[in-house]
Amino acid sequence: MAQCGPRRCWTGPTGLTLVILLFAEVTPKTLAALHPERIAFPAAHIYTPLQHVMWPIVWGVNLIANGLLRLLGVEREGSSGQALSREELRTVLVEAGAMIPKRHQKMLLNLLDLEQVTVEDIMIPRNEVLGIDLNDEWTDIEQQIMTLQYTRLPVYRDSIDEVIGFAHLRDLLPALRKGELDEDKLLALVREPLFVPENTSLNQQLRNFQRSRQRVGLVVNEYGDLQGLVTLEDILEEIVGEFTTDPIESIKDYTPQEDGSYLVDGTATVRDLNRALRIDLPTQGPKTLNGLILEHMEDIPEPGTSLLLAGYPVEIVQIKDNLVKTARLQPVKHRTATDKKEDES
Repeated sequence: MAQCGPRRCWTGPTGLTLVILLFAEVTPKTLAALHPERIAFPAAHIYTPLQHVMWPIVWGVNLIANGLLRLLGVEREGSSGQALSREELRTVLVEAGAMIPKRHQKMLLNLLDLEQVTVEDIMIPRNEVLGIDLNDEWTDIEQQIMTLQYTRLPVYRDSIDEVIGFAHLRDLLPALRKGELDEDKLLALVREPLFVPENTSLNQQLRNFQRSRQRVGLVVNEYGDLQGLVTLEDILEEIVGEFTTDPIESIKDYTPQEDGSYLVDGTATVRDLNRALRIDLPTQGPKTLNGLILEHMEDIPEPGTSLLLAGYPVEIVQIKDNLVKTARLQPVKHRTATDKKEDES
């Protein structure tokens, strides 16, 4: 009987395990992941006949294994063929690496997020909604139709809460040029508005727009009060990104400063700020910068007040009508002692 020393008996299995891991596991899988088509197509010529030859053995092994599982009370029914969960799909996309272009990868990830984002997160707030007030002077209404940059305008009386419907400039301008547009003609061209609950997910609202063949809706809360306006373009921008050449153009009334900070209007939405400035303000809770500041301060701050908002330095510049009108935001996160401890841990 052959004898072996402790060193030889230990290095034999260990060395064989390392060889199997390197040359039969890690290296082939890495090579196949880098060049999937170059490896898979030639390998199919071997695997296809091998699959037919080994099928009886595989069937027998599966039969015995399933029998043992049934004896242990484990049922396999319904476990096979289950679709991947959203988080599993996200992991697949993130780990795809160079196999999916970065822009396409981002678009697919944004599609997965449509179920988590609501119309309240992306809507235009009611104080920024522009429309036609039928109680205005008719000359003002005509001037408004000629100058407004939007194609679909809400029509109302006195207040946006008394909305009648939406009018399309495509229908209004020909009649206006011919001098045939009056209040009765305008009302005849108004289309019934689509009301959207504020907690509707973007995925569901996209289907609602498709089913109703409309492109704009009015967002209402649980009490029926109008909160804002959402459009099909807003949802598409959540998937493909901003339609402008520079994403920061989506933030209204911003001014870049020499020190790298930005003067931002308090009504700018948190999601737009995060996307344009590549920062990470919390999106769970208030939807605007003003809302985040008021929630953090638990009071209406005075001009000149400075604070750290999710680690980002913010200075209050202007207060108007009990709202933060303008704030100076530094997009570079300030690292606190707590952040350093979390990184070390």
